[in-house]
Amino acid sequence: MIAQLIGTGLLCLAAVAVGGLGGCSSDPTQGYAFAESYDESIRTVAVPNWGNETFARGLELTLTDAIIKRLQRHTPYRVVSTDRADTTLSGAITEARLARLSDDPQTGLAQEQVYELTVRFSWVDNRTGETRVLREQFTAAGVFSPARGAGERIEVGQRDAIDELARDIVESLRAAW
Repeated sequence: MIAQLIGTGLLCLAAVAVGGLGGCSSDPTQGYAFAESYDESIRTVAVPNWGNETFARGLELTLTDAIIKRLQRHTPYRVVSTDRADTTLSGAITEARLARLSDDPQTGLAQEQVYELTVRFSWVDNRTGETRVLREQFTAAGVFSPARGAGERIEVGQRDAIDELARDIVESLRAAW
Protein backbone atom coordinates (compact mmCIF):
# COMPACT_ATOMS: atom_id res chain seq x y z
CA MET A 1 0.00 0.00 0.00
CA ILE A 2 2.77 2.45 0.97
CA ALA A 3 4.77 1.51 -2.12
CA GLN A 4 1.70 2.21 -4.26
CA LEU A 5 1.26 5.68 -2.65
CA ILE A 6 4.93 6.51 -3.12
CA GLY A 7 4.78 5.32 -6.73
CA THR A 8 1.68 7.45 -7.38
CA GLY A 9 3.32 10.47 -5.72
CA LEU A 10 6.47 10.09 -7.81
CA LEU A 11 4.40 9.70 -10.97
CA CYS A 12 2.47 12.91 -10.18
CA LEU A 13 5.71 14.78 -9.42
CA ALA A 14 7.25 13.62 -12.70
CA ALA A 15 4.13 14.67 -14.65
CA VAL A 16 4.22 18.15 -13.10
CA ALA A 17 7.95 18.51 -13.85
CA VAL A 18 7.57 17.40 -17.48
CA GLY A 19 4.48 19.58 -17.95
CA GLY A 20 6.30 22.59 -16.53
CA LEU A 21 9.24 22.14 -18.88
CA GLY A 22 6.99 22.22 -21.92
CA GLY A 23 5.93 25.80 -21.20
CA CYS A 24 9.38 27.18 -20.42
CA SER A 25 11.96 28.44 -22.85
CA SER A 26 15.36 30.10 -22.67
CA ASP A 27 14.10 32.59 -25.28
CA PRO A 28 11.21 34.86 -24.11
CA THR A 29 9.90 35.07 -27.69
CA GLN A 30 9.32 31.29 -27.67
CA GLY A 31 7.22 31.03 -24.49
CA TYR A 32 7.65 31.44 -20.77
CA ALA A 33 11.25 32.08 -19.78
CA PHE A 34 13.24 32.27 -16.60
CA ALA A 35 16.08 34.06 -18.40
CA GLU A 36 16.50 37.85 -18.18
CA SER A 37 14.70 39.66 -20.96
CA TYR A 38 17.05 42.64 -20.98
CA ASP A 39 19.37 43.23 -23.95
CA GLU A 40 22.72 41.74 -22.92
CA SER A 41 24.66 43.96 -25.34
CA ILE A 42 23.79 46.95 -23.14
CA ARG A 43 25.74 47.31 -19.93
CA THR A 44 25.31 50.97 -18.96
CA VAL A 45 22.54 53.58 -18.93
CA ALA A 46 22.71 57.33 -18.35
CA VAL A 47 19.73 58.99 -16.68
CA PRO A 48 20.09 62.78 -16.83
CA ASN A 49 17.71 64.87 -14.72
CA TRP A 50 14.29 64.75 -16.30
CA GLY A 51 12.50 67.92 -17.38
CA ASN A 52 9.29 69.30 -15.95
CA GLU A 53 6.80 71.26 -18.05
CA THR A 54 4.31 71.67 -15.21
CA PHE A 55 3.97 74.00 -12.24
CA ALA A 56 4.53 71.11 -9.80
CA ARG A 57 8.16 71.76 -8.95
CA GLY A 58 10.61 69.18 -7.68
CA LEU A 59 8.77 66.13 -9.02
CA GLU A 60 11.28 65.74 -11.85
CA LEU A 61 14.13 65.23 -9.37
CA THR A 62 12.14 62.69 -7.37
CA LEU A 63 11.20 60.83 -10.58
CA THR A 64 14.81 60.81 -11.83
CA ASP A 65 15.97 59.40 -8.49
CA ALA A 66 13.22 56.73 -8.49
CA ILE A 67 14.14 55.62 -12.03
CA ILE A 68 17.84 55.36 -11.14
CA LYS A 69 17.10 53.29 -8.03
CA ARG A 70 14.75 51.02 -9.98
CA LEU A 71 17.38 50.47 -12.69
CA GLN A 72 20.03 49.63 -10.10
CA ARG A 73 17.81 47.17 -8.19
CA HIS A 74 15.91 45.43 -10.95
CA THR A 75 18.06 45.38 -14.10
CA PRO A 76 21.53 44.19 -15.04
CA TYR A 77 22.39 47.76 -16.16
CA ARG A 78 24.75 50.12 -14.36
CA VAL A 79 23.86 53.81 -14.19
CA VAL A 80 26.77 56.00 -15.35
CA SER A 81 27.38 59.49 -16.74
CA THR A 82 26.18 60.28 -20.27
CA ASP A 83 29.69 60.38 -21.79
CA ARG A 84 30.38 56.77 -20.66
CA ALA A 85 26.93 55.21 -21.22
CA ASP A 86 25.84 52.74 -23.89
CA THR A 87 22.33 54.24 -23.76
CA THR A 88 20.54 57.31 -22.40
CA LEU A 89 17.09 57.33 -20.79
CA SER A 90 15.67 60.84 -20.77
CA GLY A 91 12.25 62.45 -20.52
CA ALA A 92 10.02 65.11 -19.06
CA ILE A 93 6.90 65.40 -16.95
CA THR A 94 4.32 66.91 -19.29
CA GLU A 95 1.24 67.02 -17.08
CA ALA A 96 0.39 66.87 -13.37
CA ARG A 97 -3.29 66.65 -12.55
CA LEU A 98 -5.33 66.38 -9.37
CA ALA A 99 -8.86 64.97 -9.50
CA ARG A 100 -11.55 64.01 -6.98
CA LEU A 101 -12.63 60.43 -6.79
CA SER A 102 -15.21 60.74 -4.04
CA ASP A 103 -16.78 63.35 -1.75
CA ASP A 104 -18.09 63.15 1.79
CA PRO A 105 -21.90 63.19 1.37
CA GLN A 106 -22.36 65.30 4.52
CA THR A 107 -19.65 67.93 4.09
CA GLY A 108 -18.97 67.87 0.36
CA LEU A 109 -15.23 67.71 1.06
CA ALA A 110 -12.99 65.35 -0.94
CA GLN A 111 -12.63 61.90 0.61
CA GLU A 112 -10.35 60.42 -2.05
CA GLN A 113 -8.30 62.13 -4.70
CA VAL A 114 -6.01 60.95 -7.46
CA TYR A 115 -2.73 62.57 -8.48
CA GLU A 116 -1.96 61.77 -12.11
CA LEU A 117 1.41 62.31 -13.79
CA THR A 118 2.02 62.11 -17.53
CA VAL A 119 5.48 61.89 -19.06
CA ARG A 120 7.18 61.45 -22.40
CA PHE A 121 10.51 59.66 -22.60
CA SER A 122 13.01 58.09 -24.93
CA TRP A 123 15.73 55.51 -24.58
CA VAL A 124 18.48 56.09 -27.12
CA ASP A 125 21.42 53.85 -27.97
CA ASN A 126 24.45 56.17 -27.80
CA ARG A 127 26.54 53.78 -29.89
CA THR A 128 24.25 53.80 -32.94
CA GLY A 129 21.97 56.80 -32.41
CA GLU A 130 18.96 54.46 -32.66
CA THR A 131 15.91 55.23 -30.52
CA ARG A 132 15.12 51.97 -28.75
CA VAL A 133 11.97 53.16 -26.92
CA LEU A 134 9.88 56.29 -27.44
CA ARG A 135 6.71 56.91 -25.43
CA GLU A 136 4.34 59.88 -25.39
CA GLN A 137 1.48 60.36 -22.94
CA PHE A 138 2.81 57.70 -20.54
CA THR A 139 0.64 58.05 -17.41
CA ALA A 140 0.53 56.80 -13.82
CA ALA A 141 -1.64 57.75 -10.86
CA GLY A 142 -1.56 57.66 -7.09
CA VAL A 143 -4.62 57.74 -4.85
CA PHE A 144 -4.70 59.43 -1.45
CA SER A 145 -7.32 60.36 1.16
CA PRO A 146 -7.13 63.95 2.41
CA ALA A 147 -10.33 63.54 4.48
CA ARG A 148 -10.38 63.71 8.26
CA GLY A 149 -9.31 60.46 9.81
CA ALA A 150 -6.78 59.45 7.15
CA GLY A 151 -5.58 63.00 6.51
CA GLU A 152 -3.04 61.99 3.89
CA ARG A 153 -1.08 64.74 2.24
CA ILE A 154 -0.89 65.26 -1.52
CA GLU A 155 2.69 63.96 -1.43
CA VAL A 156 1.31 60.45 -0.80
CA GLY A 157 -0.45 60.52 -4.18
CA GLN A 158 2.56 62.11 -5.87
CA ARG A 159 4.93 59.48 -4.49
CA ASP A 160 2.67 56.60 -5.53
CA ALA A 161 2.40 58.02 -9.07
CA ILE A 162 6.19 58.47 -9.26
CA ASP A 163 6.86 54.93 -8.02
CA GLU A 164 4.41 53.51 -10.57
CA LEU A 165 6.00 55.56 -13.37
CA ALA A 166 9.52 54.44 -12.42
CA ARG A 167 8.44 50.79 -12.38
CA ASP A 168 6.61 51.01 -15.72
CA ILE A 169 9.38 53.01 -17.45
CA VAL A 170 12.07 50.55 -16.40
CA GLU A 171 9.86 47.61 -17.42
CA SER A 172 9.52 49.16 -20.89
CA LEU A 173 13.30 48.75 -21.36
CA ARG A 174 13.01 44.99 -21.58
CA ALA A 175 13.93 43.39 -24.91
CA ALA A 176 11.13 43.11 -27.45
CA TRP A 177 8.99 40.01 -26.96
